[in-house]
Amino acid sequence: GLCSYLLINFWYSRLLANTSAIKAMLVNRVGDLALIIAMALIWNKWGVLSWSSINVLNQSDLIICLLLLIGAAGKSAQLGLHTWLPDAMEGPTP
Repeated sequence: GLCSYLLINFWYSRLLANTSAIKAMLVNRVGDLALIIAMALIWNKWGVLSWSSINVLNQSDLIICLLLLIGAAGKSAQLGLHTWLPDAMEGPTP
């Protein structure tokens, strides 16, 4: 999230660095939002956020699973939410 943005935008005077950093921040926010919505739905349905306390998932819980998948994909640059990763090479390599 924020650390990626700051590292990619290290040379803030370069336009490509600015646009790449904003792109990375927006794609990461998609993953964050999906995870937050999934956690809210889990809390609403079961009242806990512990995997060991969730007994059974059924067909109606498909949206929760999809949101968790989108969140994980967004945070790890997978499955279509990787578009920011090549642009991140604009920043310095540690």
